[in-house]
Amino acid sequence: MRMHGMPDARADVVGFNEPWFRAMQCGDFARAWEISDACLQARLMAGVPPHVGPRHLQHIWDGTPLADMRVLVRCYHGLGDTIQFIRFAAPLRKIARQVVVWAQPPLRPLLATAPGVDHVLPLHDGTPDVDFDCDIEIMELAHALRADEQSISCSVPYIFVGRQRSLLPKMRGELAVGLVWRSGDWDERRSIPIDPLSALSHLSGVRLFSLQCGLAAAEASRIPAQDFASSDVKRTASILRRLDLLISVDTFAAHLAGALGVRVWLLLQADCDWRWMQHRADTPWYPTMRLFRQPSPGDWPAVIEQVIAALRQLRHRQIPQGQIR
Repeated sequence: MRMHGMPDARADVVGFNEPWFRAMQCGDFARAWEISDACLQARLMAGVPPHVGPRHLQHIWDGTPLADMRVLVRCYHGLGDTIQFIRFAAPLRKIARQVVVWAQPPLRPLLATAPGVDHVLPLHDGTPDVDFDCDIEIMELAHALRADEQSISCSVPYIFVGRQRSLLPKMRGELAVGLVWRSGDWDERRSIPIDPLSALSHLSGVRLFSLQCGLAAAEASRIPAQDFASSDVKRTASILRRLDLLISVDTFAAHLAGALGVRVWLLLQADCDWRWMQHRADTPWYPTMRLFRQPSPGDWPAVIEQVIAALRQLRHRQIPQGQIR
């Protein structure tokens, strides 16, 4: 995952890019945007075209002011990135004439509810079927709008799901806790082996629900956790809204829960992504999120120990299902 001026692969984080990562990890947004400005100017001077190569490596925005423009927001990264950065549609719409989001089809129902979004079109391999004055990749919005820690700290929820019947069974004095333990295959360090998670099943007053999709979903029986995974994003959002807590690795479900205002505990590798900064148990990106970090690379058992202690404290509060925020 990258923002404007940054490559996607960790192997490329050297030289000019390393200061950007350090700035973001320290929360020094002003310094990060200075570096991004220099990247943008270097790209423009070199005549690098904006729409060639793999989408997730494309830089789209050419520095054109967005005020009074019909802006096309291209969503070329992961589903979690789109959910996280759609928060910038609201400040963008305050200056733009129109905001059209060209996004991954599964996200359309939720993105259409985000403040500032005029239209959501399904992303496909062709050209966008809409007229626009300028375009920008969604993860470039923070740079273009000169975001800082205060401006990224938006109120939640900022995406919405309508009233639906409860999809979870009725709980009797138990906490409804969702689990996601595997992230994308491109970075195995983010995923947790299933065995350490089985310790959570021994806690009294806690019922576990698996929201893990993909091949790893079959591991839910080893925890054990009741399987409520769904490839339908809107259904998943409805389930999340009924949980007391989601415990997740750094992946889409955590971003979705945070955007919905659901309490989420994020389990992070020692060398985690720049957006989670450093030495913090909270994050300005999501006010209902708590961060649990590996004390050393690969030490997931220590993280699970912290989670178990925190769950015991939470359980003692005896707050009914859906009321913990």
